Amino acid sequence: MRRTPHRRAVATGALVAVTAMLAVGVQAGTGTAAAPRPGTTHATADPGALPAKLSPSQRAELIRAAGATTAETAKLLKLGAKEKLVVKDVTKDADGTTHTRYERTYDGLPVLGGDLVVHQSKGGALKGVTKAVRAQLKVAGTTAKVKPAAAEAKAVKSAQAHGSKQTAAAKAPRKVVWAADGTPVLAYETVVGGLQDDGTPNELHVITDATTGAKIFEYQGIENGTGNSQYSGKVTLGTAPSYTLTDTGRGNHKTYDLNHGSSGTGTLFSDADDVWGDGTPQNVQTAGVDAHFGAALTWDYYKNVHGRSGIRGDGVGAYSRVHYGNNYVNAFWSDSCFCMTYGDGSGNANPLTSIDVAAHEMTHGVTSATANLTYSGESGGLNEATSDIFASATEFNANNPSDVGDYLIGEKIDINGDGTPLRYMDKPSKDGASKDSWYSGIGNIDVHYSSGVANHFFYLLSEGSGPKDINGVHYDSPTSDNLPVPGIGRANAEKVWFKALTQYMSSNTNYAAARTATLSAAADLFGQGSATYNTVANTWAAVNVGSRVPGDGGGTVFENTTDVPIPDAGTAVTSPVIVSRSGNAPSGLQVAVDIVHTYRGDLVIDLLAPDGTAYRLKNSNANDSADNVKATYTVNASSKAASGNWKLRVQDVYAEDKGYINGWKLTF
Repeated sequence: MRRTPHRRAVATGALVAVTAMLAVGVQAGTGTAAAPRPGTTHATADPGALPAKLSPSQRAELIRAAGATTAETAKLLKLGAKEKLVVKDVTKDADGTTHTRYERTYDGLPVLGGDLVVHQSKGGALKGVTKAVRAQLKVAGTTAKVKPAAAEAKAVKSAQAHGSKQTAAAKAPRKVVWAADGTPVLAYETVVGGLQDDGTPNELHVITDATTGAKIFEYQGIENGTGNSQYSGKVTLGTAPSYTLTDTGRGNHKTYDLNHGSSGTGTLFSDADDVWGDGTPQNVQTAGVDAHFGAALTWDYYKNVHGRSGIRGDGVGAYSRVHYGNNYVNAFWSDSCFCMTYGDGSGNANPLTSIDVAAHEMTHGVTSATANLTYSGESGGLNEATSDIFASATEFNANNPSDVGDYLIGEKIDINGDGTPLRYMDKPSKDGASKDSWYSGIGNIDVHYSSGVANHFFYLLSEGSGPKDINGVHYDSPTSDNLPVPGIGRANAEKVWFKALTQYMSSNTNYAAARTATLSAAADLFGQGSATYNTVANTWAAVNVGSRVPGDGGGTVFENTTDVPIPDAGTAVTSPVIVSRSGNAPSGLQVAVDIVHTYRGDLVIDLLAPDGTAYRLKNSNANDSADNVKATYTVNASSKAASGNWKLRVQDVYAEDKGYINGWKLTF
């Protein structure tokens, strides 16, 4: 408990930026570290914040009702006269709260990156809005200076530079407003077809400035990632009475045989006696069994756990295609066909049709129907991770004795040829390419590797850090700040990620925004500031996204409570904190400042690292007449060694007012 300051603070004016969520109990004195608090039992989710289980017709009615009031909603949100809203999806919580996802048009043109989610209470009151971008939507005009043919040529050239074959524009460029970068510009979107360099179909979306002709952005639309099955043993399949692989109980999902082709739908699997495959890759039906079974398990997972009926929530099944190409070592989801496609692996001996791979591909469809995370940069990594997260969740939920639940991706398909999995969630870097934690350039690497940050986050949030054995698999998950996190349980972690995906993420969500989205979800489910909420925040810090909650289970605090007088219009004074800690300081180093001073606008405040580097926390402001500085600042000090003498430097630059440093602290 802090001692009382020398005089009472005068309650005039707002505080600078009070962000501390919990009080921290520490010992007085210079550079004293607070011991981590013991693990806390986490609460169960608020039933009212969980998804309502909507039938396809109930969802359709919600979409119809929202579509009938788009003009009123646009007015409520104070959108511009040329902006219109188009309903994409509506989800509903058990307590009646609705979350309506809209796309926007501007003067009749689609707005890429203009998506938003409106959150309303059961009674219709506006609770909040989640926007992909906050910039005002306005462009100088909608007449392009660049011809469509020029944009198409640039797009095709870009695809060829990636090694694309049989390359041509799949359709004429369409004029759009590109807003995802934060500054709306008139642009063309061209979709280039053909094949990628490994034989995967190509759907490269290239965005070209319609005024200058420069390429702005590009992303890939193809997202990779009783029967006798090869991976799951003898399983029960949903089939039609005429014995085809048509699952009448799950939206009429169908499974087709491409017979090593690379286009078209293929031939619907049929059988004379409704006994399918023999568990070997030599039998053409076996891969169909695995793909069909995986699709059924994924459908059941989303419906039974999250109340979602099918990929789009409309009760309609997608379809699967197996035996794509020859020696094709991949699988992919395509929005254009609303289907999952699977290769047979090296030597056509290991079809990529295991439970987790099937769930991974089907989840790309769920992501497309909800947040629609752009498949490039950090949002692309989050897209891939979302598929891995729910692939693992589906595998655990299936409880299949031949393919038990784990935090390994693709462990059954032997894609590396040595029995190792494709990806590891507890420590993604074990695959030799994925990243365990965030860094500033992570958006520049392949999305399958940048996904490691969110995969690691999900494992830690589910199970906690350190060694652990689950279903016969040994895990040992580190943290980027070398501090422990306890986990909240896999079921709770799934609820948080699903709610964040469907209600709070948008097309250009990056890792920082994913943290915000999951915290919003955790606040709805468990209460803001609850132990579970704080664990979500701390787990992001454990993968170097944001900072830990001060005093909550691991953030180490170093504090100085010795008073330091601040001379009126005099020289700067400093207050030291000695930090003894290995490694570098975090990117979200928290600096809590408590200064008693009349007319706080007189003060300039800096944090000094041990090597003398100064981080400006507060500038002077002659118009800020309020008293006292009680604020927590966040500093990216990740390039500096943590250990050493850190200082708070304060200078009063104007005459007539004075005060003192009452105390300050650093939270690592």
